[in-house]
Amino acid sequence: MADIHKFKQGEDYYIIDINSGSVHVVDELVYDLLDDEKLRGLDELLAEFKDKYSEEIIREAYGEVEELVTEGILYSKDLYEGIALASDNGESFVKALCLNIVHDCNLRCKYCFADEGEYKGCRKMMSAEVGKKSIDFVIEKSGPRKNIEIDLFGGEPLMAFNTIKEIVEYGKEKEKMHNKNIRFTMTTNATLLNDEIMDYLDKNMGNIVLSIDGRKEINDKVRVRVDGSGSFDAILPKIKKMVEVRDKSKQYYARGTFTRENTDFFEDVKFLAEEGFDEISVEPVVLPEEHPLSLREEDLPTIYEQYDKLYEEMVKRHKEGREFKFYHFNIDLQGGPCVYKRISGCGAGHEYVAITPDGDIYPCHQFVGNEDFKVGSIYDNKELNKDIENKFKKAHIYNKPECKKCWARFYCSGGCQANNYNFNGDMNIPYSLGCKMQKKRIECAIALKSKVMEEK
Repeated sequence: MADIHKFKQGEDYYIIDINSGSVHVVDELVYDLLDDEKLRGLDELLAEFKDKYSEEIIREAYGEVEELVTEGILYSKDLYEGIALASDNGESFVKALCLNIVHDCNLRCKYCFADEGEYKGCRKMMSAEVGKKSIDFVIEKSGPRKNIEIDLFGGEPLMAFNTIKEIVEYGKEKEKMHNKNIRFTMTTNATLLNDEIMDYLDKNMGNIVLSIDGRKEINDKVRVRVDGSGSFDAILPKIKKMVEVRDKSKQYYARGTFTRENTDFFEDVKFLAEEGFDEISVEPVVLPEEHPLSLREEDLPTIYEQYDKLYEEMVKRHKEGREFKFYHFNIDLQGGPCVYKRISGCGAGHEYVAITPDGDIYPCHQFVGNEDFKVGSIYDNKELNKDIENKFKKAHIYNKPECKKCWARFYCSGGCQANNYNFNGDMNIPYSLGCKMQKKRIECAIALKSKVMEEK
C-alpha cells in the first residue's frame, strides 16, 4: 500500500503524504529519492543516483527527508480505518434529499442517464402533497442534524414551478417549527427561465446548477429539443441573465457534460469562462462503452491533456486577476471534508436519498427505477430497508480492496456508488475509467491550489 504519491505538473514536482494529506512542493532531487512505499536506504540511493547528483547533495537532502519521516510528516500511518469500521454499526441520519419533482423533460439530451427524464417509468410530476410529506420525512429522519439540503431535480423541475413554490414555502414553515435549517438547491436546463422564475430562484435557492454543454456546436449536438433542434440559442441568454441577477454571495454553476463528441472539452470550459461565467463545471459523461457518446480508455490521453491545458489556463488567469472556479479542481489542502466524509463519500443510501413523484425512496437519483434498490416510501412509517442502508453505509474505502491501496482514496472516497454498481455489479469495485480521470483531476487541483497559495 502506497504511503506517499508523487507527481509532476508542468515544471513542478509534488509529494503527497496520503494519510496526513500534507502536500510538499519539492525539487527534482527529493522527488527522485522518494518511493511510494518507503524511504530506501542511503547507500542504495547513492549508488542509483551517483551519476546524476553529487554525494554531498544526496546526503544533505536525505538527512532532511529522514527528519520529516521521523516527525511523521512523510510516510505517516493510517489512523482512520478504525473510525470507518466503528461507524459501520452506528446510527444513520438523513441530511439530504434529492426531490425528483418531475419525471419528464422538455429536452431529449442524448446522454441522459434518466431516460430523457422518464427514469425507466412513465412521465409524471410530483404533487405538492408528496413534496410536503418528503419534507416531513427528512425532518423526522434527520435526528440531531440541524442542516438539511434539498435538491429540486428532474427531468426538468421548472415544469412544475407552482408546485415547487408550495413545497419551498412549506419547508420554510417547517424548518422554523423544528429548529432546522433547510437549504434548497436546483438543477435546471434553463429553457423555462423568465424574470419571475429568476427572481424566485435567486431568493430561495442556495445553489443553482444551470446546464449548458459549452460551445454552440457541441451543445446542439446533444442537448436537443423534442423536435431535434438545438437549445443553445435559447438557453445561453437566459443563463447569463440568471447569473447577472444572482446575489453575488450565493452559489451557482454553469454545468456541462463532455462526451466523445468533445474530448477537447477544454475549449468548452474556456468558452464558458469567456462568456463571463466564474463558476464552471464540465464533467465526463458516464455511459456504457457501446454507447456512441461514451468515453473509453483510448480517450484518456486526450482527456489528460485537456486537464493539463485547463490547469495552465487557470494559473494564467489567476495571475491576470481573471480567475474562475472549476468544480472538479476545488480542493482544500488545509482541512477539507471531515474524516468520515473522506472515507465514505456522498452518503448515498443512508445520509442522502432520492424521492420520486410517487413518494418512493431510493439511495440516490441514479438508482431511481431500479426496484432492487427501493428502500421505502414516504407513505410507509417503517424504517428504511436496513439491509440496503447497511450495504451503502459499509461501502466505504476500507471495504473496497482497490480503493484501500489507492493514493487518491481520501480525495475521491471510493467513487460514485451508482457508477461502481452499474459498471461492475458491485458497489465495492470502482468504475475504473472514472478513477483514472479523477486521479488526474486531483493532481491538477492540488498543483493549482499550491500555485495560488504560493502567490498569496
